[in-house]
Amino acid sequence: MILVVSIVLIALAFDFINGFHDAANSVATIVSTRVLTPRLAVIWAAFFNFSAFIVFDLHVARTIGKGIISPHIVDDAVLIAALAGAIIWNLITWWYGLPSSSSHALMGGLIGAGVAKGGFGVVGLPAVTKTAIFIVVSPIVGMLLAASMMLGASWALRRRTPGRIDRWFRRLQLVSAALFSLGHGSNDAQKTMGIIYVLLISKGMLASEAPIPPWVVIVCQLAMGLGTLSGGWRIVKTMGMKLTKLKPIGGFCAETGAAIMLFIAGHFGIPVSTTHTITGGIVGVGWVNNPASVRWGVALRIVWAWLFTIQSAAIIAAVTYALLRLAGV
Repeated sequence: MILVVSIVLIALAFDFINGFHDAANSVATIVSTRVLTPRLAVIWAAFFNFSAFIVFDLHVARTIGKGIISPHIVDDAVLIAALAGAIIWNLITWWYGLPSSSSHALMGGLIGAGVAKGGFGVVGLPAVTKTAIFIVVSPIVGMLLAASMMLGASWALRRRTPGRIDRWFRRLQLVSAALFSLGHGSNDAQKTMGIIYVLLISKGMLASEAPIPPWVVIVCQLAMGLGTLSGGWRIVKTMGMKLTKLKPIGGFCAETGAAIMLFIAGHFGIPVSTTHTITGGIVGVGWVNNPASVRWGVALRIVWAWLFTIQSAAIIAAVTYALLRLAGV
């Protein structure tokens, strides 16, 4: 029982770091456009991160809990190693200010630990394939939606003065940031729910077809909200200030386009990356305004972090699993 509680606490630590690491996704645009101060922005985002369970079903949690690796090979060492791989990779990318995907770090951790124990046959190829496809799809869709909204808004408001447009969208950005934070909370907090869910099933504390207990939902949403409240300012600078320059209308379009993508993914239980999605939205807005305004070198660094996330977290998790076995866990 002590080990179960310990693993739950490690999972919640990952959830907190996820919120901390990915706070930039929710607040970068609203901070860079100076609609809210950094502190008010993270409070706003944290509230809607926490509230997501009221709005969305738990499809993503079930995908993580049962889809990435076979539940029957899950044990304490597999879960600890998977979480270690995700946490360590998140902290490495946070240190270098790179907005990598916590979702894919966790998926990589599960794959690495699972393969280390049971070989490649334990990997759930349908769920992994679907998630891998959306590594490409989510930023592209986020970019196209944001770019389309930016073009449409610019045309519709072409006769309005810049000052009036700015005032309108400073208010509307509060709504778009809230929507994106809801999408973030619905997708990312559910990954930790999935980990705790499969832990309870593997310990016989929950039937395999039982619903996710309400206490798991609440503590995971709370951990993510508190992590967001702490804010990862290194990544905020990369996302909101280095990638391209945004005005409130651009921030609104980037957040709304990304939020739509997250809502669609959450509905179908696809664990997409909020980081990839909002980055695509920001690039889409910058590209419409002026392709030269996008700092493509920064964008390339971000893409490299995306490409290495699953493999790096998997390797860290596999090594951690081997060390745990040597230690007798």
